[in-house]
Amino acid sequence: MEGSIVLFALLLLVVITIALGVRIVSQGSKHVVQRLGKYHKTLPPGLNIIIPYVDTVAYKVSTKDIVLDIPSQEVITRDNVVIIANAVAYINIVSPEKAVYGVEDYELAIRNLVQTSLRSIVGEMDLDDALSSRDQIKSKLKTSISDDIADWGITLKTVEIQDINPSGTMQQAMEEQAAAERQRRATVTRADGEKTAAILEAEGRLEASRRDAEAKVVLATATKEAIEKVTAGIQDKELPAVYLLGEKYVEAMRGIAESENAKMVVLPADIPAAVRGLMGAQK
Repeated sequence: MEGSIVLFALLLLVVITIALGVRIVSQGSKHVVQRLGKYHKTLPPGLNIIIPYVDTVAYKVSTKDIVLDIPSQEVITRDNVVIIANAVAYINIVSPEKAVYGVEDYELAIRNLVQTSLRSIVGEMDLDDALSSRDQIKSKLKTSISDDIADWGITLKTVEIQDINPSGTMQQAMEEQAAAERQRRATVTRADGEKTAAILEAEGRLEASRRDAEAKVVLATATKEAIEKVTAGIQDKELPAVYLLGEKYVEAMRGIAESENAKMVVLPADIPAAVRGLMGAQK
């Protein structure tokens, strides 16, 4: 009975020893092996043999591309404007032993490194440049941190700027500024329109006055010529004046008759005599 127990215990020990000595590493990962607490080797994907009780798998590291989400943070631009920026980094671990022994937590370290570099790069730019130069920020960011994480056996595949926007207070200020600018432009446009309309109206009145004056000159010239012709024809200097004054007299009476306040207009029976009377009064 005791012999059976001892045999079973030996078999169990053999099975455990074989299990500890055989390591199957999945594709897309590598295992870091320590021998008596010291780094020994890195196991590639597939079947691997290690020394039981002496070698131990200390770390299991993924060799797939890892996506690191960089948290949003406030960044101050060169012109003292606060913007909110975040990013995402794609990394690949090429040397697992450097990644686990070179830094305490490589994911946390890379996040902090990206955040610090992003603040430094955006801090050297004005607001307008920061909002419109994502590719430039991306290129500088990748260059600034690639060498640092290479010491940890990690390759930076790419880094992308997800969002880069002004803070809530700054957005409100920008919206108010844009509204004020639109209002200013509308006021200027309205003022220019009113100015143009006033100029056109004044020019219209000036042109109308000029045309009216020209018409009066033409009418006076025509009247003068008519009087001269009549005088030359009848050789009477009084009759043309009587004719002219009579014409004006009749036009004045017509205007009085067409007035809304006029009720009755009485014309003299002898208009030529009346006109001669006016001529005598003027003399």
